[in-house]
Amino acid sequence: MIEKRLFLVLILVNFSVLAQIKGIVRDSLSGKPIPYVNIWVENENIGSTSEENGTFLINTSAIGKQLIFSTLGYEKKIIKASSVMEVNLKPMAYSLNEVVISKSIGTKEIEIGKSKTEIYQAFDNGPKIDTKFFPYISSYKKTKYVKQVSIYTDSKIENASIKIHFYTVDSNGFPAEELLDKDFVVTVKKGTRINRFDLAKFNLKFPKNGLFVGFEKLLIERNKIEKSITDLNTNITQVQKTYFPFVLYNYVEREFLYTFSGGKWNKQTNQNERDPSAKMMINEPVITLILSN
Repeated sequence: MIEKRLFLVLILVNFSVLAQIKGIVRDSLSGKPIPYVNIWVENENIGSTSEENGTFLINTSAIGKQLIFSTLGYEKKIIKASSVMEVNLKPMAYSLNEVVISKSIGTKEIEIGKSKTEIYQAFDNGPKIDTKFFPYISSYKKTKYVKQVSIYTDSKIENASIKIHFYTVDSNGFPAEELLDKDFVVTVKKGTRINRFDLAKFNLKFPKNGLFVGFEKLLIERNKIEKSITDLNTNITQVQKTYFPFVLYNYVEREFLYTFSGGKWNKQTNQNERDPSAKMMINEPVITLILSN
């Protein structure tokens, strides 16, 4: 039996050395605060998340730049960083067509997305959304419902929260619309473990052009651990902030990788000029799905 090894790689250290922008996000109709809103500095890998009471704080020197606010169920809003003391998001208006809902029977199950790789690494991936692509296979028509999602995490905090996304695929192969109409925020236990979350109540069908599953780290107070670090040469003490949970990754061969950062989707492909169609080695989050009839 191959021994599974776990490497914890801390590649992103956040120090409180930048200017702090504070504000609150509210529903434009009810005035109620909106939790877990995704907040980005436009075109930069700097982001934050609103707390459960709607307040947020983002460390950035980009005072003159734009901030992007987005969360499921509300229209995206882009606003100058100097004008974000109170941000009001407008609820989305959904036009629902008449549909026939068929219920899952649940007599057959298959698990997809497993990797042969037995070595895992845990990265602090910062504010970006990393995804894993699940292609459609014709045999899935017998188990067309997404019953469960699992994600491999490492956390030093009990009941750390994370947001999981499910995206359709557009005509260019990019992640497109979200399949759920509300945020899917889950909690994970302390330690290194595989977490399984039930999706049966959503009657979520596996799209015939494939499915992207992504995770978003929530940069909120209850997910944070702070540690003071003193530079022995300068005797300057700074505060290191680490947000949990970490998600574990496999090092695998793929044709592409999609990441959401700076308020937009970014595609990474092989840069080999001699053979641009060749696959590349990437770190892919350890996520699997259970499909059912």
